[in-house]
Amino acid sequence: MEEFLRVMGSLYDETRVRLLAFLLRYGPLCVCDLVESFGMGQSRLSRHLKILKEAGFLDVERRGKWHYYAIKEYPGNLQRELLQKIQELELELPKLQKASQECTL
Repeated sequence: MEEFLRVMGSLYDETRVRLLAFLLRYGPLCVCDLVESFGMGQSRLSRHLKILKEAGFLDVERRGKWHYYAIKEYPGNLQRELLQKIQELELELPKLQKASQECTL
């Protein structure tokens, strides 16, 4: 029950749903690119990403000083079903804005 509530609670925010849809569309991205694309402060964005990671939606990989977030390769059943539903939504997403060349994979 606790995991169910954490997963469902993590999606009770439009920004987090849009972040998941964005990562589903564009694949792994550096925090700097997400900040640039969403026009949001880094600390606020990092808080959203932390919640999604703790809910089992995201993996994070550190490369040098950059953190890259991606949809978990093997999410749980509930997360997988919810990600499929998010893909079906007709969400208006921001354009991908690359922050800098040094931040690329």
